Amino acid sequence: MKRIRTKNLSLLVAVLTLQFLVFACNSAKEESANQELMIPELLQRSAKLQIGNEWQEVQNQYAAYKQKIEKEDETLPKLMMAELFVKEARITGEHGHYYPAALMMTESAISSSKTSPELMLQALIIKSGVQMSLHQFEQASKTAAAAYALNPSNAQLLGVLVDANVELGHYDAAVKFADQMVSIRPDLRSYARVAYLREIFGDVEGSEQAMMMAVKAGYPGLEETSWAMHTLGEMFIRYGKADKAIDIFNAILEQRKDYPFAVDGLGQAYEQMGDLEKAESYYKEAISILPEVSFNINLAKLYKKTNREREAIALAKDIVVMLTEDEKSGHVMDLAYADVYLNVLENEKDALHYAQKEYTARPENIEVNKVMADIYMHMDNPDQLKMHAEIASRTDSKDPEILMLKEKADLVIM
Repeated sequence: MKRIRTKNLSLLVAVLTLQFLVFACNSAKEESANQELMIPELLQRSAKLQIGNEWQEVQNQYAAYKQKIEKEDETLPKLMMAELFVKEARITGEHGHYYPAALMMTESAISSSKTSPELMLQALIIKSGVQMSLHQFEQASKTAAAAYALNPSNAQLLGVLVDANVELGHYDAAVKFADQMVSIRPDLRSYARVAYLREIFGDVEGSEQAMMMAVKAGYPGLEETSWAMHTLGEMFIRYGKADKAIDIFNAILEQRKDYPFAVDGLGQAYEQMGDLEKAESYYKEAISILPEVSFNINLAKLYKKTNREREAIALAKDIVVMLTEDEKSGHVMDLAYADVYLNVLENEKDALHYAQKEYTARPENIEVNKVMADIYMHMDNPDQLKMHAEIASRTDSKDPEILMLKEKADLVIM
């Protein structure tokens, strides 16, 4: 009997030892996976971008998500971290750091066996949104389509599909998704997309009304509300209502002090009104808060307008360096290159080179065709001007620049 017990005991010990080794091996793999995911750092915000308690809350959230990811390797904190990175990219302009960081989090979630179907949907939505921000519109459309197959009734996803189809020039599809989105969740995001589409199809008054609804649906002081107000202000500038734009931008700054896009907007408004000294002051102030490429382009164009060629060229060269850095993180910046080369450096050949890349990628987009028409107008190529002006005006947009290009094309052909 003693032998049998000893044998059974030996077998039990062997089984327990094997189970321990398997458990230890799996634990080591999980620990190794956690160690392999190097969580990107949270960059210090400048003083003017800290906005009351907002920055402290962001730091606390980052620390909490980081701890959960490192200890548990769960999907949800990865996605919450990805969303935090996306918001920081918008607020700080550190796109080259935060967008790749957000994609790292979403890819880890997508590749994990622990990710539930619900969280897989959310991971794909966040990923497609980041791809949109990087101007990777075709990739964003494909990622969003994969998410749509999981759930065709998610409002956030429908917003991405609206945006992707707008950028690709598929405007009828964008309208379909926008209608679906606003019926599911009538809020700031859905009203804003209705506004974009109304403007594209020439309903400027209806567009302004929808954007005002978006603003009213937002919480004062939040970045997304300020962005909606900024978009409304830029719309006023586009249609020659600089005085209304100034009121909007000042209202933003009362709610969210030093919001750089509102400061830059004031520069655009005063430039339209002919107060170039005040415009320059606001452009420089915006840049001091956030060195956004578009702010620098506005200032370079102002230098050009005021015959300060040396300053314009020097700043344009700096902008090209900034664009090159953005490209390294996957940001497609071809239209910005085209803008600088055409309107500051007066290099039509290089402007066309970059605009052509965008046209090849999305030939139906009216904004891309507007840029192409503008370049060909400068190059005195009436046939190409007419072709692109017709595509740019195919939605009956009332954009003054598109109308001007269409008029020029019609006059040349006559």
